[in-house]
Amino acid sequence: MSGVRLDAELAAVLREAGLDTVEGAFAWQGGTDLDKPGLGTRRRTRLVLAGGDGAEHELYLKRYGVEPPGQRVRRLLTYGRRSPARIEYDNVRAAGAAGVATMGAVACGDEMGLLAARRSFVIVTAVPGDALERCGEVYLAADAARGAELAEKLADLVGALHAAGAVHRDLYAAHVFLHEGPEGAELYLIDLARMFTPPRWRRFRWRVKDLAQLKYSMPRDWVADHWEAFCQRYFARAGVDNAGRYAAAIDRKVGEMRRRDGRRSRRNTEAGV
Repeated sequence: MSGVRLDAELAAVLREAGLDTVEGAFAWQGGTDLDKPGLGTRRRTRLVLAGGDGAEHELYLKRYGVEPPGQRVRRLLTYGRRSPARIEYDNVRAAGAAGVATMGAVACGDEMGLLAARRSFVIVTAVPGDALERCGEVYLAADAARGAELAEKLADLVGALHAAGAVHRDLYAAHVFLHEGPEGAELYLIDLARMFTPPRWRRFRWRVKDLAQLKYSMPRDWVADHWEAFCQRYFARAGVDNAGRYAAAIDRKVGEMRRRDGRRSRRNTEAGV
């Protein structure tokens, strides 16, 4: 079923900009496109819209074109008959309801075919700060006490998601934003397009994958000093009672990731890339 959903607070702003229909979203030519490898039929755009009261709203528009057949089948098996944009919209709202600090989902629209979407769009709010991947080392180096604080708040963020039964599936430091607020570090989880809720018997595998991605991508000095404290708090927050099994599986997965990236690096070196 095709349709458009608009957040009540920003509905007037979106209508004024012509972003209240699928046609309008795909015709939009403003903002700044955010290109990166692997986007496929997706297009991401940063935009700033002014409200009637003069307030500016920083938003991100993601547009999905027709996906390749194999990708459509995989999506259908995992998420059912929902468009990519609707999945991301639902994921953002579900994460927020679970107590995970994240973006706000303000609009979603799709044109559905028989078994899959022809095209769809989602609009989310920006989160403050910068990705831990970019700012983590500088932030931690400024104050020795920040490492322990980050471990606690990161454990609470990831633990809230996993306690709700969901997993991120791309939980690298690039997708955790850090903002220095008046009461210390504020963390936000972004890029929820692949988030899903695995069946209970598969949660261990997917949680381990999330945690290994996080451990692999965080600053190594922080991992050496604070990963154990992070895990202890995470296990309590997520309701995990087999901590030893998790710790061993995470380390195995991190080892696999390092070996894989090492092979890729050697191939690139040999190819002169």
